[in-house]
Amino acid sequence: MTERFDWFVVFAEMRTGSNFLEANLNALAGVACIGEAFNPHFIGYPNRADALGVSRFERDTDPGRLIAAIKAQDGVLTGFRYFHDHDPRVLDAILDDPRCAKIVLTRNPLESYVSWKIAKATNQWKLTDVKRRKEALAEFDAEEFSAHVATLQAFQVTLLNRLQTSAQTAFYVAYEDLQDLGVMNGLAAWLGVAARLEGLDQSLKVQNPEPLTAKVANPEAMEAALAGIDTFNLTRTPNFEPRRGAGVPSWVAAATTPLLYMPVRGGPEEEVLAWMAALDGVAVDDLTTGMNQKQLRQWKRRHPGHRSFTVLRHPAARAHAVFCKRIVATGAGSFAKIRDLLKQQFKLPLPDDPGDASYTVERHREAFEGFLAFVKANIAGQTALRVDANWSTQAQSLASFAEFMVPDLVLREDELAELLPALARRLWASDVPEWTASAPDTPHALASIHDEGLEALVAETYSRDYAMFGFGGWSG
Repeated sequence: MTERFDWFVVFAEMRTGSNFLEANLNALAGVACIGEAFNPHFIGYPNRADALGVSRFERDTDPGRLIAAIKAQDGVLTGFRYFHDHDPRVLDAILDDPRCAKIVLTRNPLESYVSWKIAKATNQWKLTDVKRRKEALAEFDAEEFSAHVATLQAFQVTLLNRLQTSAQTAFYVAYEDLQDLGVMNGLAAWLGVAARLEGLDQSLKVQNPEPLTAKVANPEAMEAALAGIDTFNLTRTPNFEPRRGAGVPSWVAAATTPLLYMPVRGGPEEEVLAWMAALDGVAVDDLTTGMNQKQLRQWKRRHPGHRSFTVLRHPAARAHAVFCKRIVATGAGSFAKIRDLLKQQFKLPLPDDPGDASYTVERHREAFEGFLAFVKANIAGQTALRVDANWSTQAQSLASFAEFMVPDLVLREDELAELLPALARRLWASDVPEWTASAPDTPHALASIHDEGLEALVAETYSRDYAMFGFGGWSG
């Protein structure tokens, strides 16, 4: 053991040089790496019955048992290699423990992909004698490679985010660093062990030293596919919206029908709640809301066959409804402080009295355009104000729901007249009410100011929602 760490993990993937790194770690006195301890197909190494006295069956039944055995190795800093597809039950235990040293081994994903294809073709995953080297060419598959890169990137982002949010750091090693004795001894120093290597392990040999194009049977196809990959994410739309909780207390369960509504703020909430109340013949106040996560789990257990849904509203209609209700209005539910700030800082021509005749359609259009400019800057993290759920992107709302629960159905407001009754009949409701659409916004309806120019402003503000959900222009 060391003063810094009680155990360690090498985060790696197939064909990244993890066998070579493990061999050098095991050459350090006081360090032991026990292979792929949580590979679902074997324990530690192929054809082994156990690891540190823990059988594969015992590990699969209780993975914490093997972790405890790893930590308990007296006088030896013990660890293992972990790939993205290894037992996910142990990942939290690894990432949440600052006494677990994290070593992250990476390699050019194209090189690891080609090496993997060759190893599959030859069934030779490790080379100790050059005379026994088997040769084959990899068949490049563009779709397979794209999936390979996406999987690796997603796992690396997960590791990075978890380390950042828990104030931890990892020792990063590139494939090329494995041949640098200084880097390997730097890793030993970082781990807190006194031993140093005098030379690198010589038992493992590089299997495929040729250039990439010489290792692929169809290099032209590979080059064409790589030309279409956006390496630097030039077309990616940055997302600066803050993550938010799932908002379980705002979710609403019907009185008797096993139906759960997960509202996206700014949507037709009042209308949906009125329909749900009519479905069971009760008042809106009789619907169940304000549940915490434990209470929601209990509700779900009491209502087998339950269904959950949320409703998307066209971004133009949603932004305008929020603007009228929260910003233009001055009564209950309005955002008075934000309203004042928008008037002062963003110079929105908002009326003191929304019913004043001087607040014309033209003035309303100007104020709404100013509100959209504010929302765009707010979502991009360019203002000092919080990003309120009423005008955050609907994509972010659904992503937040998924932190706890994914809705069974994602409905569109313009389809509710058909889909809500169908959903109720699926749940064996006997008397299904008709859907009542939202009334036009006041003091001025969206239809009175909407045109192609305004639609372009909304699409620019909510580009994420338009791209994610395929919205077209608002049609009323």
